[in-house]
Amino acid sequence: MKQLKLPITIIIVLIFTSCVSTKHFNELSGKLTNCEEENGRLNKQNMGLSTKVTELEGKVSKLKSEKDKLLKEIDDLSYSIESSSRKLKNIEDEKEGLLWQLDRIKSGSSEEIKKLLEELEAARGDLNTREDKLREAEKELQARNTRLIEMEKALARKNQAVKELKAKVADALVGFNNNGLSVYEKDGKVYVSLEERLLFKTGKWHVDPNGQKALKKLSAVLAQNPDINVMVEGHTDNIPMQGSGEVKDNWDLSVMRATAVTKILTQNKQLAPKRIIAAGRSKYIPVDSNETAEGRQKNRRTEIILTPKLDELMKLIESD
Repeated sequence: MKQLKLPITIIIVLIFTSCVSTKHFNELSGKLTNCEEENGRLNKQNMGLSTKVTELEGKVSKLKSEKDKLLKEIDDLSYSIESSSRKLKNIEDEKEGLLWQLDRIKSGSSEEIKKLLEELEAARGDLNTREDKLREAEKELQARNTRLIEMEKALARKNQAVKELKAKVADALVGFNNNGLSVYEKDGKVYVSLEERLLFKTGKWHVDPNGQKALKKLSAVLAQNPDINVMVEGHTDNIPMQGSGEVKDNWDLSVMRATAVTKILTQNKQLAPKRIIAAGRSKYIPVDSNETAEGRQKNRRTEIILTPKLDELMKLIESD
């Protein structure tokens, strides 16, 4: 990043020192201080949002692990249901055998018959109890199996929604594919990655006209898909930026760029601002080595991460 020869703040101070009164100068200095304090507050707020993003990513990873676990449980439950059915059949056969023995011993002595009848009644009661318990267990297993199948279907619908969203976004942005833009799927999310050259001049955070055009096309797709959450992440290379005013380092630059992109997306009134989170990631999540100019160019990017809402899946999990 190029260092400014003379900070804007100092130039303003020199001009106003020579042109205005001390009182007026003090008022302007106070306003500048307020602006700097407000900028600090916004940076802290952005750090909080980044923490929430990390938490959400953890939850999505947990859901993926839960899916694998639930699929295994489906197989185990299917086996358990078959095993329970076999046990019920064995109990029915055992009852038939006892009834046959009851008829057979009726010709015996009174004492023997009485004793055997008592034993048979006890055995019958035990069998009925075992049969009732197995039937309840079978019902419970079937209910759990049904719920697991519903969760599997919900996950399949979510994955299909991701694929369809990727196709829609790629179609909308097809004219920018060779100009620093790529669309890909990763971990159940759709990533729209825009290189610095498409959106910004070096060290700046005002979006160029061509970049604005791409973002407006993307916002139209997002407005038509209200069940998608949006994360805008600004990324830089590892070359320190030594600026002044609003942007002093790479943290500030990444935040300002993410915010600038977010503001353009939300110019579309059909896209609710509450669906979008803007975050600055500075130099800490590179996609290539910072040891080469080509690698640093890839790292200077803005990523728009699209995630389908998981409300349906979360309800099924919470109902367990």
